Amino acid sequence: MSAKRKIVVGVDGSPQSEAALRWALGEAVPERDEVRAVLVRARDDLLPGTSYAIQPHGRRPVGPAPEYADLLHSTVRGALRTMENPPEASETLTDGDPATELVKEAKDADLLVVGSHGSRPIAEILVGSVATRCVRHAHCPVVVIPAAATSREH
Repeated sequence: MSAKRKIVVGVDGSPQSEAALRWALGEAVPERDEVRAVLVRARDDLLPGTSYAIQPHGRRPVGPAPEYADLLHSTVRGALRTMENPPEASETLTDGDPATELVKEAKDADLLVVGSHGSRPIAEILVGSVATRCVRHAHCPVVVIPAAATSREH
């Protein structure tokens, strides 16, 4: 019997992240592996205070932490309910930049799983997608579940 594996999954409430969570839970071996679902709550960052800013008052609105905790919990419990013999699953809610925090959470993991939102090419060039940044910076293998996979599931 091989050692227990730790699989970290990025969850944000999107269909892509739910597909990533289902994939990770299906990949994990019950009673041996652990799946850690991580939801990263964006910080209330100060934005440039120009008339061209997305939020003209200079702050990006961030919802209260309990809403994010409820979203994470309901997403994980929903995915576990669909399984006959689910693996061990834990939940982590953290604040910060999603890619940075997912890479940190996966520093001692065996696998990092993220869903791809299929961002527009210009947006990816300017800021990069979370999935792309995880692939570039993670110290473990990264599985990216493509946006198209969610349409095939339904």
